[in-house]
Amino acid sequence: MAEQAGQPTPYPELNPDSTTNADSSGSGGNTMAETAKNSKQHLQPHLTRPTDAQSTMNSIQNSQTVQNLRDGPAAEKARQEAAQTKSEFGNLASSRQTPSTQTATGQNLTHYHSFFYNLLSWENPRATAISYASIVTFIFATRYVPLIKYGLKLSWMVLGVMAAAEIAGKTVMDQGFSSKLRPRKYYTIPRETLESMMEDATELMNFFVIEFQRILFAENVYVTVAAFLTSLLTYLLIKVTPPWGLALLFTTVIYFAPLVYISNKEIIDEHMNNAGQIINQQTQQVRDLASQHTSKAMEASNSVIKQYGARAQEALGSAKQMAVEKGAVKQETADKVPGGKSEGAVKGDSFPEAPKTEPAGPDTHAAEHASPEAVPAQ
Repeated sequence: MAEQAGQPTPYPELNPDSTTNADSSGSGGNTMAETAKNSKQHLQPHLTRPTDAQSTMNSIQNSQTVQNLRDGPAAEKARQEAAQTKSEFGNLASSRQTPSTQTATGQNLTHYHSFFYNLLSWENPRATAISYASIVTFIFATRYVPLIKYGLKLSWMVLGVMAAAEIAGKTVMDQGFSSKLRPRKYYTIPRETLESMMEDATELMNFFVIEFQRILFAENVYVTVAAFLTSLLTYLLIKVTPPWGLALLFTTVIYFAPLVYISNKEIIDEHMNNAGQIINQQTQQVRDLASQHTSKAMEASNSVIKQYGARAQEALGSAKQMAVEKGAVKQETADKVPGGKSEGAVKGDSFPEAPKTEPAGPDTHAAEHASPEAVPAQ
């Protein structure tokens, strides 16, 4: 019993490959060390995985291909284009200044005249092209995408989520989730910003009002004619073309007509000058013909008037002669009546000559203060 008490208690054999407990107990320490080593080796990939991912990302970023894409000519060109586009938008925004040109009535124009002139003259081509693409995209979006439907759908989804989150939070935690997202102070529009927006909106509205009146009252007759042709074309196309098609057509014309003119300015100006000269020549010929016909008509009318006047004088003379012969009128009385062949037409010498000097009269001042004389009764 003592020996048994002094001996260590044997453990059950856990390794089926071992044949004796002594061998099992002897190799126990080695087995535990190998198990710990294997566990460490098994966990090592998991522990070093973030480091491996970081090294992989670093190797990808430092690879020659990525460096060529980041620092190559294509990337440099993209950065230059982005910088130039930003600069052109800045120039377009700074072009909103009131021009020195005035209307025919002496009124100043708005700063939107300078803005739209700068935009449509393609002085900043990237900004103009982006604005055109934006308008075209909006036209197609309104045509093929139900924006109102999606807006209403987004509204009820957001409001529903916020309401459900608030109710669920108050039910579970006695505090709503939406209340936690509420800002400390609601956003408000500053008065300066609102005044600036209203001033800008007023300038934009006045731009359209002034331009409409300038076109209506033919300040520039060529622009009025162009507006007339545009209105007529719109009236004819609206019967067969949908509104979005007309909007796309006129947007393209408004943007690209100035570009075509700028690109071919010399040729267009030459043809316009030739056309103006031809129109002026034809107008002068029409004026000459009208003057000739007017002078001929005046001559013909004067001759006719003279002929009828002579005939009237002859008829009047004949009538007086017949009256004298019949004894209805005495000769002295007939001679007093104007008319007849002997008198002819009235000439300028028949009228008395007008006096050339002012006749001397009584003193006006003395006449005013003179007392009236008594008129004796007759």
